[in-house]
Amino acid sequence: MRPGDLFAAHFLDHKAHGAPARFAEQLGESGLVTLDGLANRDAVLSFASRVMAVSPHRDSDPDGLTTIRDSPRYASLPGFAGLGSGQLDPHTERSSLPSPPRLMLLVCSQPADRGGECLLTDGRRVHADLVHEGGGEAADALSRPRTAYFGAGDGHASQVLSSHRDGRVSIRLRFDALARWSPIVQPHLPALRAAALDHQQSLRLEPGQGYLLDNQRWLHARSAFVGDRTHWRALGDPRFNLRHGFAPVAGAPQSPAGSCADHAVAGRKLSLNLMR
Repeated sequence: MRPGDLFAAHFLDHKAHGAPARFAEQLGESGLVTLDGLANRDAVLSFASRVMAVSPHRDSDPDGLTTIRDSPRYASLPGFAGLGSGQLDPHTERSSLPSPPRLMLLVCSQPADRGGECLLTDGRRVHADLVHEGGGEAADALSRPRTAYFGAGDGHASQVLSSHRDGRVSIRLRFDALARWSPIVQPHLPALRAAALDHQQSLRLEPGQGYLLDNQRWLHARSAFVGDRTHWRALGDPRFNLRHGFAPVAGAPQSPAGSCADHAVAGRKLSLNLMR
């Protein structure tokens, strides 16, 4: 995909008549909306409040927005890499929570002098690759309950892929020092990382431009940068109905791991201590 195509393919005018319904529809279909014309913090907060119930974050200001910029004193700490200038791996926002926020909004205030492109990966494509990896062995292993632990001591034991009763699938992922893995999935981590990187699409945002994504479907990352790159981020749950994750690519069978309810039952039977 040529640079700029991703932005154009998913763009919606947030000021147009009927925009809220169109946002809900597009997020349900593709999980991603790009937008423009959010020139300042107040405009970002106003838009975020219309589409989601904004949830506070460890790094957010009192209004719920987080200013993402290079803060060297934090960047070397586990879980704080987003506040540095280095490259970020593909990840799910707030993967360490039992229920991560469904929506993430990121808007550019000032781009970097060099680098700092947003890197987005559609989890639907990652899932399709894993289903066809070794006859589905990778997808099966990565769907097994409690085979990943995301976060520090107060993190959450889960799995990379979760199947839902309606046949849809959601993805949860991180690769940093706050991810721990069961021996069951460790042989499949190279294939998982390869799929997450192979399907990355680059998006360089200009001032006032941003994207809104379904955090159960899209992984986001960032290239390293130089300069005073500043973005605003909002997290929260939608003010409209949004089905879980994504529908698998046609021809890709549902993981044999079954539904989330099945995961919960199996998880209680699985004696894996991921904290060791």
